Amino acid sequence: MSHTAKDWILLTRPWSFPASAMPAIVAISYLFFRQSEFVSINWYYGLLAVLGAVIFQASGNSTSDYFDFKYNVDTKESLGTNRLLVDGIFPAVYALRLGLSLLLIGSLLGVFLMLHSGWNLAWIGAIGVLGAFFYCKLKYIALGDLLIFIIYGPLIGLGTAFVMTGELIWTVVLITIPVAFLVVNILHANNTRDIRDDRKANIKTQAILLGEKGSIIQYIVLAIGAYIGVAFLVAFGLFHPLTLSVFITMPITLKNIKQMRTAKIEKPELINNLDENSAKLVMVFSIILSLSNFAAVWL
Repeated sequence: MSHTAKDWILLTRPWSFPASAMPAIVAISYLFFRQSEFVSINWYYGLLAVLGAVIFQASGNSTSDYFDFKYNVDTKESLGTNRLLVDGIFPAVYALRLGLSLLLIGSLLGVFLMLHSGWNLAWIGAIGVLGAFFYCKLKYIALGDLLIFIIYGPLIGLGTAFVMTGELIWTVVLITIPVAFLVVNILHANNTRDIRDDRKANIKTQAILLGEKGSIIQYIVLAIGAYIGVAFLVAFGLFHPLTLSVFITMPITLKNIKQMRTAKIEKPELINNLDENSAKLVMVFSIILSLSNFAAVWL
């Protein structure tokens, strides 16, 4: 069966790419806001870091789909799954090959950036590589949320800032936490919807451990926590007060929370698209946060 370029792109689940791109962009905007504190900043390497983060996520998405299909976590009856494998449009091994190929490309890009920034990128990149490949295994033992929080926020932000400055800027870990909260909600919405099917597959996600009510509470806490986090960062002088403009995205958040509160284990269709809606919030929230950092330089 012939496959178009669009088919291959869809195999990587591109709608989820804000999860990896936005923490890097927020880190870039933070360095722009604080640029007077650094000897030099390589903006070109920052753009390559964004590209690298997306490539690693695409790799993780593809390999995750392979393992979910292999272990019968994704079946024809599953909601919200990438249908390309379960409907037989792609042989499952194609997803694994694509994932490994992207992992190699991302690693080569990482080596290039490491040679131009420093060896600290080696351990940052190693965590990213291992996380991309073993994400599924960790998700199956209820560690997926924690892994996503670490990688799709602090780690991506720290790596982006390092390749741009050659310095480990630990404040970047703090300023990416609000975005990381919202990124975790993409996964958590997905796993809450899939509680019924994941139980049948004998895996344990954090949503399964928390149950219906606990999963709803976690989603709400993380969603509201992102805004509280920005407010604290402003209060402690890490962000300009202009970044409080992220609060204009609150109606989107409240809409997502309202949908999450309808979640029922036996009615997964009620939150079938909440993971995509959560990804859209990550994008809008992060863009406004980044634009605020860029604009704050002139205020």
